[in-house]
Amino acid sequence: SEVARPGDAPEFRLTRVFDAPRALVYKCWMEPAYLARWWGPRTFVCPVCEVDARAGGSYRIVMRGADGTEYPMSGTFREIVPNMRIVQQGDTSEKSEEWHDMVDPDRKGQGKRKIEMLTTITFEDEGQGTKVTIVTRFPSMALRDSFAKAGMREGWTSSLDKLSDLLDAVKVSPHQIHTSRLLNAPIGVVFKAFSDPKG
Repeated sequence: SEVARPGDAPEFRLTRVFDAPRALVYKCWMEPAYLARWWGPRTFVCPVCEVDARAGGSYRIVMRGADGTEYPMSGTFREIVPNMRIVQQGDTSEKSEEWHDMVDPDRKGQGKRKIEMLTTITFEDEGQGTKVTIVTRFPSMALRDSFAKAGMREGWTSSLDKLSDLLDAVKVSPHQIHTSRLLNAPIGVVFKAFSDPKG
């Protein structure tokens, strides 16, 4: 992923080229059954993924880490041009106090301040693949830099790695569902859990 933080605008920009057609990349981005399979860092799952894909519609995703901690995120779609562009307004009201302390250290007793984050995702043909550009605009350079320090680049990169894997799987077997999970148990125990009705 190519990442940039312009010096003249409170924006975070990330670009990634996927070896898949634009319609398929867009589909995996907007359909909950696909989105839930790649959203979030490598060790996370998404037990909740709701998308009302229309201008004025909302989205809500709950990521769950390996330790069971849940990280909700939600927002509203400002604009949707199928296969071309998504513009969405983030909503940080469900985030924890600890999260707000981390990304907004200057709030100084103001509670969970609303952070106006506008993200635009564009999809363009790039040879036989698709170039995806993600631009998130923040209210200030300080907030942009706080998000970057909190791991915004790493989070997006891990998610997009998972998207790339999903696209490869869907291209090979478009009518099959592929899923994987790393389990902290010996192979024999896992096999028994799947094969033994009493297990």
